Amino acid sequence: MCGFAGFFDVGAGRMAEEGESLVREMTNSLVHRGPDDFGVWVDAAAGVALGHRRLSIIDLSAGGHQPMVSACGRYVITYNGEIYNFGELRRAIEAETGLYNWRSQSDTEVMLAAIGLWGIEKALQRFVGMFAFALWDRDQRTLSLARDRMGEKPLYYGWAGGALVFGSELKALRVFPGWNDSIDRGALTLFLRHNYVPAPHSIYQNVFKLPPAGLLEFRPDDVVRRNVPSLRQYWSLRQVAEAGLAQSYEGGLTDAVDDLESLLRDVIAGQMVSDVPLGAFLSGGVDSSTVVALMQAQSARPVKTFTIGFHEAAYNEAECAKAVAKHLGTDHTELYVTAREAMDVIPSLPRLYDEPFADSSQIPTYLVSRLARQHVTVSLSGDGGDELFAGYNRYVWGRRIWRQIGWVPPSLRHAVATAATAASPSSWDRIFQVLSPLLPAKVRYANPGDKIHKLAEILESKRPEALYLGLVSHWKHPSRVVKEGEEPATVLTDPAQWANLPDFVQRMMYLDALSYLPDDILTKVDRASMGVSLESRIPFLDKRVLEFAWRIPLEWNMRDGRGKWLLRQVLSRHVPNALIERPKMGFGVPIDVWLRGPLREWAEDLIAERKLREQGFFEVEPIRRKWAEHLSGRRNWQYYLWDVLMFQAWFEMQGAKG
Repeated sequence: MCGFAGFFDVGAGRMAEEGESLVREMTNSLVHRGPDDFGVWVDAAAGVALGHRRLSIIDLSAGGHQPMVSACGRYVITYNGEIYNFGELRRAIEAETGLYNWRSQSDTEVMLAAIGLWGIEKALQRFVGMFAFALWDRDQRTLSLARDRMGEKPLYYGWAGGALVFGSELKALRVFPGWNDSIDRGALTLFLRHNYVPAPHSIYQNVFKLPPAGLLEFRPDDVVRRNVPSLRQYWSLRQVAEAGLAQSYEGGLTDAVDDLESLLRDVIAGQMVSDVPLGAFLSGGVDSSTVVALMQAQSARPVKTFTIGFHEAAYNEAECAKAVAKHLGTDHTELYVTAREAMDVIPSLPRLYDEPFADSSQIPTYLVSRLARQHVTVSLSGDGGDELFAGYNRYVWGRRIWRQIGWVPPSLRHAVATAATAASPSSWDRIFQVLSPLLPAKVRYANPGDKIHKLAEILESKRPEALYLGLVSHWKHPSRVVKEGEEPATVLTDPAQWANLPDFVQRMMYLDALSYLPDDILTKVDRASMGVSLESRIPFLDKRVLEFAWRIPLEWNMRDGRGKWLLRQVLSRHVPNALIERPKMGFGVPIDVWLRGPLREWAEDLIAERKLREQGFFEVEPIRRKWAEHLSGRRNWQYYLWDVLMFQAWFEMQGAKG
């Protein structure tokens, strides 16, 4: 696990004098991603510079130093990640070429040999792991940028000072002379909707994220013309999902449980290979408990596990994690943090995440990463289980709601929604207050006006995907909040990108795996872990697990109004059901309470009316109205407000301009 950066600069004349020092400065901004070693490689004549920061995990010797030149001398790579099947690939290369004169035990050298032997696209198709890399082909004078299948590792690229710049985080690109920090207002509208900026967008104009499974090849002409070549995808989740349904699992339920456990054992065993201390995050939920159980089943010593606890019962998973750890016999470390200790993390979030990011579980994720790093250098996690095995509550709710309203003619649903929103939420609240003595107890809701307006939004949904978009949105109409902000199309709004899947739940799982998983969950984990120089590995995202999961009939995942049934059967072989059968908890913190209390002054300064007007990004009235309603306790607008606050905090820290 590492960080890298570089540039491709044709005809600027800057390479001869400052190329090496410039790329060194870019990579030094990523020292947290790779504190163990650094390197640069420059071809002044070609205008290419590659830099690398190394966190040593496999082959701790100098043999793993990067940037690395291939044995044939044709390719140079700078790379972030791990190729878990590098041993298998190494043997395949030896079998195909005869004796191969390896110089190290590193996966980087195997990647170069594979690319040299099979070509970049075929090599990518054989890689099993998490990665992002830049590869310079000295013969063809092409620079290739590539990213792993599900987007575990980040890769940004864009234009600055006439050059193509790229790197693991935006902070490396900002170092480059001629950097333009103008905000992309379309990306800002997407951020308010989702609490993250989805790929391929970034918060800056003319800077992009490479999508998962993406491959770009830049030639000198592309750099001169500032042209982004056509994106190639060497792997397709859509094809995997559609093929899985077309050729579904043929065995019975018991066979499926056996096969899933065997597959996860193999994957986890491969991800436990490390030349440095290794452990796992443990929340006590189904996903992390399954990973830890299968780690412990294959380990001769207690696995090191880590949990963050909160004194507020509604947010505390530590007791459940402790019970699972005790049953499995892990070497468990838990740390209870106070609200003050959690809030102390907030000032560092803009620097850590490097562009606006507002999933508030970023706070405990950072805390548990920091705790783990005191003991290990690698930690496995259970992320991805919800998307693969139908674990989110919205899958149950979305299907149930659509079945209740989908049969109603759209014109009638629109008429009812229009009537419902004719009165404001506060007006509905007053009406219900007057009628309350006459109403049965089961309809005496808190904030009835809010609920009526939410119901109206649902009724307006013309198709299930529109309902899903509403379920995963924060600001429902962000272009009304961002000045001059037009919301770009995304995978959630572009039917051309949707898979042909018969069940609404399957379509939600697919869309989550393409959007929420890489751009929220994996971004959160990467920045939090790498911010403390910890490598995080995610077994559920192995391509073999992905392909197996999409072959499983949906009814084997969703039973009795809950998801992950098949995965629960695997876990029940190792952990008693009583320890894990509990309502699903988010990995969150009480932002709503903090905003009304200890964070109130901080928030008020960031969204002061004068400041919002001077900066000119947002319409002031909707933000100030939600702030007033939240402070009064009448409404809970924590998610909406946290989005704006995280942008404001990031904007002030970066010193960016609009």
